[in-house]
Amino acid sequence: MTLTVVILTKNEERHIARAMASVTSVSDRIVVVDSGSTDRTVELARQGGAEVLQHPFVTQAQQFNWALDQLPSDTKWVFRLDADEVVTEALASEIETELNGLSPVIGGVHIARRMTFLGRPIRWGGLFPIRVLRLFRHGHGRCENRWMDEHILVDGEIAEFKGEIVDDNRNSLTWWTEKHNLYASREVVDLLNLEYGFRERETVAALISGQQVGMKRWVKEKVYARLPVGVRAFMYFLYRYVLRLGFLDGREGTAFHVLQGFWYRYLVDMKLHEVKAYMRRTNTDVVTAIRDVLGIDVGR
Repeated sequence: MTLTVVILTKNEERHIARAMASVTSVSDRIVVVDSGSTDRTVELARQGGAEVLQHPFVTQAQQFNWALDQLPSDTKWVFRLDADEVVTEALASEIETELNGLSPVIGGVHIARRMTFLGRPIRWGGLFPIRVLRLFRHGHGRCENRWMDEHILVDGEIAEFKGEIVDDNRNSLTWWTEKHNLYASREVVDLLNLEYGFRERETVAALISGQQVGMKRWVKEKVYARLPVGVRAFMYFLYRYVLRLGFLDGREGTAFHVLQGFWYRYLVDMKLHEVKAYMRRTNTDVVTAIRDVLGIDVGR
């Protein structure tokens, strides 16, 4: 089978051993690419048998593509797993029994991803199942060049596995909001690039052959991005919480839909407004404004 699992880390001592344990039975190699952890992440990864590489972090996409370039040529399949995710026993069994039998025309595999928030599975709001491409043939897949919400692009057809990845982050709500504040700045960069085209971009929005992620990206870039700034965040929240029954996820689910479905999206819009206002006020170009307002150097 020759399956290599790639995990990107920074200060993931709370999660890394759990993530690795969930794939040990089906992987030939686990590669952890760390970007300067100051906790026990690297120590725990090595104790668990992982090969640990160090590389400065710019974006998830660049980090993951760098990791792909470091893998040995005998790697046949690559599995991308986040440090706070767990592969279920059902998915591990499916990989073990089904992967080698896939047709040579199959370039990658879609897997269902289940979210949890404050310990509760999120089942409504249109968020399950989210089908993501995480398993693909080495040499036939790369991460699209984006600052945020990046996905893997592959050559060949896509198979479907029934097993799940569970996103179960155990950090605090304070950590979650701080992380999403950073995510919001990165998403603003992608929105501005969509409008101004200051960097070459790839997108799964071109994949309109029924793939869930491509269809969602198409809606996000062609419909959502053209709605009024600020108003669209509230519209999206109503869609998730009311039309897609997000209120059935209980107290923790309500918190998640409010924070991730409204607060985060509104924060993105206000940061976008802030950058554009700065451009008008100072008569600067978009790249300079991103650097001055968001503290992100996107270069050219």
